[in-house]
Amino acid sequence: MKSKIIFGLFLIAALACKKNTTAQVSTVDEQYYFNGKIYTVNENQPWVEAMIVKNGNIIALGSMNDLDNQVSENAEEIDLQGNMVMPGFHDVHLHPLEAASDNFQFILDQTETDPENYSPDILSALSQNPNSSWIIGWGFNLEVLLDANREPIDILDDISTTKPIVVMEQTSHSVWVNSKALQLAGFSSSSPNPMGGIIMKDQNGEPNGVLIDNAGNLIIDLAVSSIPNNEQNDYDGLVNIALPELAKNGITSICDARTYWKRNHHLTWQKVENDGKLTVRTNLGLWLYPTENDASQIATLQSLYSFDSSRLLKINQIKLYADGIIINTTSAMENDYLIDLFGNSTNNGINYVSQNRIQQYIVALEPLGFDFHIHAIGNRGVNEGLNAIDIESNGNGRHRLTHVEYVKASDYPRFAQLNVTADAQVAGDFTKPAHWHDNDYLVDPSLNNSIIPIKSLKEANARITLSSDWDVSKLNPFIGLQNAVLRSPQNLSLEEAIKAYTLNAAYVMRQENIVGSLEVGKEADFVVLSQNLFDISPSQINSTTILETYLKGELIYSN
Repeated sequence: MKSKIIFGLFLIAALACKKNTTAQVSTVDEQYYFNGKIYTVNENQPWVEAMIVKNGNIIALGSMNDLDNQVSENAEEIDLQGNMVMPGFHDVHLHPLEAASDNFQFILDQTETDPENYSPDILSALSQNPNSSWIIGWGFNLEVLLDANREPIDILDDISTTKPIVVMEQTSHSVWVNSKALQLAGFSSSSPNPMGGIIMKDQNGEPNGVLIDNAGNLIIDLAVSSIPNNEQNDYDGLVNIALPELAKNGITSICDARTYWKRNHHLTWQKVENDGKLTVRTNLGLWLYPTENDASQIATLQSLYSFDSSRLLKINQIKLYADGIIINTTSAMENDYLIDLFGNSTNNGINYVSQNRIQQYIVALEPLGFDFHIHAIGNRGVNEGLNAIDIESNGNGRHRLTHVEYVKASDYPRFAQLNVTADAQVAGDFTKPAHWHDNDYLVDPSLNNSIIPIKSLKEANARITLSSDWDVSKLNPFIGLQNAVLRSPQNLSLEEAIKAYTLNAAYVMRQENIVGSLEVGKEADFVVLSQNLFDISPSQINSTTILETYLKGELIYSN
């Protein structure tokens, strides 16, 4: 090896950055990474020892013997010290603005079993925010609330009937409010259920303070709009909390899975990029509001499209909900639920956006370049999402269904046939096989034998991606990797799970020719791991940590 200064990992950490900061620009345009176990996710060259990066691009991969003679005289040499290197993780379904924004004034204990005990925390928030128009919180459990001895509205009304109080449930699919909040939202005993939502009522037909799915979304929009500095809160949370956390977890590419354009979320992202503070490749999924006029909403969405492959930020996805969630009995199922929470004329779930409306939006937006990111949990919701794509897609879209918890076996092959990606989240404990039959009281127990059937979908040649749905589940990709490998009988191999978090996800983001694997000609997004995932027991994968994260060859995080 030629005589050069060798920078060990410890020295890079000291020189380049502390915990995630703005990337430091090296004065040397070429780096030689050697003595590593580099997993490329390239089937033609899966493992190499060394890599040369120049101006943020990979220019050579191979053995140390081969690359020693190719590296430039003035290149920085970085000894990987035998550590595993792999492409940066992609998380194509998460909510970084919502997870990190300071717009919520309190967070409740999710382990609490008696909602009466939430009162001290809410009272504290009320006293600490005397000038706030609304009191906004997060974190209750719907099942606990519905098991209370009193109507949920009475618990909050004991705290205040003059200040509106709104609390988002931990899954974001229901909201708990007091009578003042209902009054300001215009919800009463005579109010019809809004599209994609339910106003729960007591035995007398009066709202009981629980708003399901989109009924809750409408009141959260109202509450957040009352916060004078809500956009600055979003900006600060993104820059100071979310982006550092992404880099710490080795995540170099993401899809914001619910970009509320009415709250100017897209403008917040653009400001972060324009300020030079964006440290992750980002595709925004513009939220499709169920209650908006279709023609005007389509026109707005069309005007917001932006895709420049040279930029980190792109606005080229549409996020919509085909249905709700299983524990609310709002996932769209083919058959009725075994319990009836709402007393509606139908009891097989709801549609935020019907199949016919999804088709209408595909026709209008796919030709412009939009890809659809469709929340579909129930077997009917999944089927309707696939039907809409089957009927109206021109074949150029890179659409995906996310969650895919209940899927009919007859729909497995349709994912590959229609080039629809199955995006799954398996980081949460509730997705483990041991918990599948927790839902037996909700739906036919036979349906719970293969929840989130990633192995069956893979065997049907579906493209699988894995994501976190942060902050519903933990962001750490090693938890998702471990669970994906261990969740037999619906599991993936380690190679398949890594590909789901990298190259497959890069395809979804329309950047598989740029990143997602480590290959000559691609940009250098990669991570250095604390242990080799292929040398340890699968049960130890979640103990892995990120030593370093690189974006375009620049160090953005060092442990």
